[in-house]
Amino acid sequence: MSFKLKFWGVRGSIACPSPDHIAFGGNTSCLEVNAGGEQIIFDAGTGIRNLGHWNFRKGITKSTLLFSHTHWDHITGFPFFAPAFHPDHEFALMAGHLKEHGGLYKVISGQMANPMFPVPIEALRSKLEFIDFDAGETFQLSEKIRVRTALLNHPDGATAYRIEFKGKSICYVTDTEHVPEKPDENILELIDGSDLVVYDSTYTEEEFPAKVGWGHSTWEEGVRLAQLANVKSLAIFHHDPDHEDSFMEALEIEARHRWRGAFVARENMRINLI
Repeated sequence: MSFKLKFWGVRGSIACPSPDHIAFGGNTSCLEVNAGGEQIIFDAGTGIRNLGHWNFRKGITKSTLLFSHTHWDHITGFPFFAPAFHPDHEFALMAGHLKEHGGLYKVISGQMANPMFPVPIEALRSKLEFIDFDAGETFQLSEKIRVRTALLNHPDGATAYRIEFKGKSICYVTDTEHVPEKPDENILELIDGSDLVVYDSTYTEEEFPAKVGWGHSTWEEGVRLAQLANVKSLAIFHHDPDHEDSFMEALEIEARHRWRGAFVARENMRINLI
């Protein structure tokens, strides 16, 4: 009855396939959580392509995809998620920010429509269920898996998630913009006492003033929130494409010095909670 996480994509904004993005990874947002054998996928950035190959090797045919939001870097990998083309696979796709914009199906099918993509959503032969909810709702994925959600401060809306399983919890909190010296109460309530929080740390505090309104936060704010909420560990996530390996290595040293519970997420990193 394991409870574990793997990072398949940790980059924000745009994929970075370059020699300077090897140590931490260049694929955009995609995480896999396995809770007692049930697969939960956070976001469908370019990292989901490799996850699809992994699912074939492991014989995984059923998953839930939870979208934080549907900006390009979080959905652009979905048309390359090979299991979605196979009739013996089934997926529940869920989002908490699109009820007023036509729903998740409209967005996902729209990115695969002409003239933006040559293969329409009708070519996907798997069983797909599109579910729209309101950020802030709580629901059960199964008898043993509880999901809590919260609204985030991001252009066009975004949803944070907390997965609870056998007394442990993982929180996925991206994309969000903080207000300096005013901790986000929605986030604090969601992450309170969590074992692991994956947090939008696109910028540093030095960079943040020039990026106000762009919808992202800093690793320093992530540390403050984690400490206020008695979180056990913080994954610095959604790395800016301009933050190359050398920059991220220096950032991790500084973050670990600031708080020992913080670390920088790397592509293919695995974390076991149970």
